[in-house]
Amino acid sequence: MDYGETSVEGVVERIVYFNDDTCYCIAVMKPTSRTEKKESITITGVMPAVQCGETVLVKGIWSRHPQYGAQIKVREFESRLPSGVYGIEKYLGSGLVDGIGLVYAKKIVERFGEDTLRIIDTESSRLREVKGIGAARAKKIKASWDEQRALRDIMIAMRIYGIGMAMCVRIMRHFGADAAEVVRTQPYRLMREIDGIGFKTADMIALNIGISNESPERIEAGILHLVGESEDSGNTCILGGELVSRAAEMLGVDSQRCLAALDSLVNSCQLRIVGGKYVQSAQQDYAERRIVQNLARIQKSPSSLPPIKFEKAAEWAKSRAGFDFAPEQTSAIIAALKNKVSIITGGPGTGKTTILRALCDILRAKKCLPVLAAPTGRAAQRMSESTGVEAKTLHRLLGYENGKFVHNEYNCIEAKFLVIDEASMLDTKLAASVFAAVPDSAHIVLVGDIDQLPSVGAGNVLKDVIASEKFAVTTLNKIFRQGERSQIVVVAHGILGGSESMSGFEPCSLGGADPLRDVNFISAENPQDCMDACVELIRDKIPLWYGIDPISDVQLIAPMHKGTAGISAFNSRLKSALNDGAKPLMFGSASYCVGDKIMQTRNNYDIGVFNGDMGRIVSISPDGSYLSADFDGRKIELAKSDLADFQHAYAISIHKSQGSEFPVVVIPLLRQHYIMLQRNLLYTGITRARKKVFVVGDPSAWAAAVRNSRSVRRRTYLKERLNPDGNKNLQS
Repeated sequence: MDYGETSVEGVVERIVYFNDDTCYCIAVMKPTSRTEKKESITITGVMPAVQCGETVLVKGIWSRHPQYGAQIKVREFESRLPSGVYGIEKYLGSGLVDGIGLVYAKKIVERFGEDTLRIIDTESSRLREVKGIGAARAKKIKASWDEQRALRDIMIAMRIYGIGMAMCVRIMRHFGADAAEVVRTQPYRLMREIDGIGFKTADMIALNIGISNESPERIEAGILHLVGESEDSGNTCILGGELVSRAAEMLGVDSQRCLAALDSLVNSCQLRIVGGKYVQSAQQDYAERRIVQNLARIQKSPSSLPPIKFEKAAEWAKSRAGFDFAPEQTSAIIAALKNKVSIITGGPGTGKTTILRALCDILRAKKCLPVLAAPTGRAAQRMSESTGVEAKTLHRLLGYENGKFVHNEYNCIEAKFLVIDEASMLDTKLAASVFAAVPDSAHIVLVGDIDQLPSVGAGNVLKDVIASEKFAVTTLNKIFRQGERSQIVVVAHGILGGSESMSGFEPCSLGGADPLRDVNFISAENPQDCMDACVELIRDKIPLWYGIDPISDVQLIAPMHKGTAGISAFNSRLKSALNDGAKPLMFGSASYCVGDKIMQTRNNYDIGVFNGDMGRIVSISPDGSYLSADFDGRKIELAKSDLADFQHAYAISIHKSQGSEFPVVVIPLLRQHYIMLQRNLLYTGITRARKKVFVVGDPSAWAAAVRNSRSVRRRTYLKERLNPDGNKNLQS
């Protein structure tokens, strides 16, 4: 074989490996070039957005791998529509076109042969000549074909910038038929309007199409990027001087141009100046002001509760519960009934659930049904189980139609008494929407643990509301819960207290783990050992010890996304170990099988599934055009385009695990995670376990996390707005 330069056209039969970060791909291709042999060959190289079933022309060098034999190292490749019957059938059967799976691909190609793609493109009504295809399916195929053609244009345009298929689908969904034109002529709109497209990518496109390095458009885009980057880190505002300095450095322009661009953005109301020296996006400014206005409105309005003698009501609830309440629990009950706005905060085992149950009992006895809600489905389900009152997620409580919440200041929810659990998860925008929808006369009780990680979105609402000293706050410190999970509770409070002691869960080998303990620490010297131990635990040991489903009842939560012991690597390995299905639905490089655990990564109001919601795939359509998944008892159909916002959830981040509890939790913890080794992160991870927790890794990483109480502080302006005469310190 000649190991020199070569050029081969063929059909991608199988994607063996694809790295989403680098777009490095290993694939098997069947040549269709007349001059080539017909045996399948391996191709390797950087091939962004390559699809199974796609016809490609690859140019590169033949080489020989010591283990896998001859392969082509791809230097460049070009996507082409297939021409031969085999390529057309493979392309259509890959599921890229909705309404066509393997069966219909074969039928269509048998009927139209090499003319198939022209028929779909220009005479799609003739598809009804194929048995089983009616008018509705033909229309669906044509619509999907047109979308795929537009998507292909975008993928070709974005390929050189490393933008994968999932992001291209998101661009298509947002801009529709204008997508390709926007990419070519208004690249900075991508950064502003598409989650996941950053300034660097938009800037590369802009500079390539000739936009000046010093153009006001570029500098304004850079400033908006830095404000957005600050929000991604949890802040709702940034120092103006810091913003200008960072913009000048990043853009390579002088600070005067940046100041002029900042003034322009303020004048156009895209940014706001608050407190004389801080810069906020218009959205964060509006959200914080909305929180302040609506909490003030609720607090000053008279209550609509029936007459209640608070102390006697608390005594009645205590007798009904059959055990004594601690003084602070009684105080929390009275404060919630007496004050229009109140907060209850405390860690695990401190009696928050007892208080909620008592409040529900009192209110139901007064013929007043409380409204219960939480940020996540799992947290809402837990509220329902512990109180006997139906609880909803906040998004479902507010409702959503035509791109906005149904309930707001002008159409409030029906409630006299609203309790929001896991309130530490409230970001500024969601809190603003919730508080706006609460009636004047209703009570609102925020329940949460301020020692957990703050919200995924920008803001630190629970801490800011408490720090404002404007509302009744009850802090629970005494541990009541014993029995089940008791060691987890003790260890969690030890972490908060800064104790590095591992007494009762001393580090051991995997073989030395004690299934009777609530907490086990399994030593692993390096990331690969950690990965192997976690997989063996979840696949073999835990199901054997406890008789549970390793997919539904066990959750791996990790500090970081990347690396050998990161979330991406764990998802790949655990999917292979637990659910290597035979007939996957392919979307880009990802394969989805019946039984897979998946997570939504951004809010999708059209299908009613929100960022952080987890589900299990229960079926895949015969033609591979959509799948169905169960989300806490709700069966949701997901089109292939919806999968752009999903990822596997065998492993998730500790941040995304907030608001959820799992029977058994596995946490990899290594020195390589040093950036994320913080006390509140470890505390949050440990408290996600309902029954058992297994930490796998380096004991020194545990000690480092416990010692590091300096969690990153968020800069907000909410506390100052709530209490303008109070402390001006922004570090909430």
